Amino acid sequence: MIAAINSEPDQRGSILLVGQDKAGHWLVQAQQGGLEGRFVSRDAAFAFARAERRSIPGATIELAVQPMISAVSFAPPAPDERAA
Repeated sequence: MIAAINSEPDQRGSILLVGQDKAGHWLVQAQQGGLEGRFVSRDAAFAFARAERRSIPGATIELAVQPMISAVSFAPPAPDERAA
């Protein structure tokens, strides 16, 4: 059987997820990757998500239902990773 190819573009927009990691930090992540931010408050995270949504056509903001996992390490740099 030959599968039909859908030539219509995907009408679903990007999803910006807002939520907390297990440590309680507020994060904003694009579902497809390429965007991540860490914030001190829920309000700051949603303000960032709303600002980013303006530059991403069709994007929506959703509250994460599970703890998020940061793609970026927030650990302090090791001594050999610091600029001289």
